[in-house]
Amino acid sequence: MTRNRRPAPFSEDALQKTLVRVLQPLVKLALASGLTFPAFSALLRRLFIDVAEKDFALPGKTQTDSRISLITGIHRKDVSRLRTGDMPMPSLPAPVSRTSRIIARWLADPRYCGENGLPKPLPRSAPDGEPSFETLVGDVTRDLHPRAVLDEWRDRGIASLDQDDHVHLGAAAIVPDAGDEARHHFFTRNLTHHVTVSVENMLTSPPPFFERAVHYNNLSPELARTLEQASRDEAMQMLLRLNRIANEALATDQGGTATWSTGIYIFRAADAPGAAAAPDEAPAPGDATSGGKA
Repeated sequence: MTRNRRPAPFSEDALQKTLVRVLQPLVKLALASGLTFPAFSALLRRLFIDVAEKDFALPGKTQTDSRISLITGIHRKDVSRLRTGDMPMPSLPAPVSRTSRIIARWLADPRYCGENGLPKPLPRSAPDGEPSFETLVGDVTRDLHPRAVLDEWRDRGIASLDQDDHVHLGAAAIVPDAGDEARHHFFTRNLTHHVTVSVENMLTSPPPFFERAVHYNNLSPELARTLEQASRDEAMQMLLRLNRIANEALATDQGGTATWSTGIYIFRAADAPGAAAAPDEAPAPGDATSGGKA
């Protein structure tokens, strides 16, 4: 299927109004983390140059300082000074990556989880051929000793050991601690993927990515909480099923450079910012839309 770039999807005025809402949570995060406006604006200046360099070059022509200056509105001297190559997103640290892979296997492999996708308590060790925490770790990596993994996981609250010497996967395995570098990485990766999907669907025809949502407004707080819990339950089951499918397929996959990711978000607010409709446009309770740009 042929895909074409659409004309500019927003006027400058409309885009500014959109960015006010989209950037507001990120500005909140910046201020909470001590990132000031001068530092934020310096980062944006560098990012404008980087994106213009990579995504807006003319076919068959070298991107020049003058053209980047024209596209971005940044002074040519600043462009020349700041053009230092890509701004790559930091990769997932190796220990965190191995932890994620071990947990994914625990939640997907029938030897280590039940039909409902819940992880089984695993004996720390077992005779050859029988499932255990040691065999689980060995299935994923030979670089780490299972005892070292278990000690680290117990210290971080990822796993616990019961009186029968069985290892249990804890809640921290699914939702890392706020200060954990894994949580920082997944926040960055997940948000980047979702924004990239949305932007590409706005810029490209037909939209290349699946993006759907269900929205209901004018709800009671009680119903909103009920729907949130139902969403959590359904979403977790779907993610566990997809993890099992991926884990099974990996056994025969030849490998390559492709990436796949599926994520879910659930939003609930007593008074969502900007959600109120004009008096003559107020939707009926239970008004719903299911869909997006794809």
